[in-house]
Amino acid sequence: MELPGFRLDGKVAVVTGASGDLGALAARAFFEAGASVVATARNVGKCEELAQRLDPTERRVIAVRADVTDAGDMAALAESARRAFGGVDILFNNAGVTSPRTFLESTEEEWLRVVDTNIRGTFRCTRAIAPMMIERGGGRIINMGSILSKVGMANRSAYVTSKSAIAHLTQSLAFEFGPFGITVNAIGPTVIVTGLNRDLIASQPALYDGVLKRSALGRLGQPEDLAGALVFLASPASAFITGQTLYVDGGYTAG
Repeated sequence: MELPGFRLDGKVAVVTGASGDLGALAARAFFEAGASVVATARNVGKCEELAQRLDPTERRVIAVRADVTDAGDMAALAESARRAFGGVDILFNNAGVTSPRTFLESTEEEWLRVVDTNIRGTFRCTRAIAPMMIERGGGRIINMGSILSKVGMANRSAYVTSKSAIAHLTQSLAFEFGPFGITVNAIGPTVIVTGLNRDLIASQPALYDGVLKRSALGRLGQPEDLAGALVFLASPASAFITGQTLYVDGGYTAG
């Protein structure tokens, strides 16, 4: 019997939030594993640069401008993927935002912006893409969770709320989409050092000291630390895994 592998040859992956470091890493990981990739974000310029770096021939990577908070954009994204590659097999719901304010300092508008982007954005994109997976007889949906899907943290109430919701949405959709051959999982990273937070980490080390002290490996994550988990959850090797949050956290949630 041939064992399932980790290659994604012939598959089509959609990555939201592909203009950021984590989205770009995911697009690269899926591409190098053999998949064609639709890289999407509000900043389409960065997605176009990513597409050129990965595939100058423009045969296996395309950039599409889309905002996950806009249902019309999500429908257009799905149609772009269909026209370019015939459908979608893998969806990485990566787009998201956060707010570092205390609960009492947060305005309702700011608090709901985080919830709307992280939860409703995942809802809208999945709603647009999942029917194509059903048409193709299966697929892989990977949601971006967090260590805060499992534990709380001060000054992140909106983000914690949204990522807890993502973990439970992942479980619910696993049951709904399982009969169609679609697995639904999430990854739960620790703090990942990216261009968005690198200066903050350097200037406010005390803010992240608690994360470092609790981590078994004693360091924060790097974008490449997520590559293996993403390819695994997108590949045939994870065919019997669904409804799970895979924590990529250096042991943070083991404590």
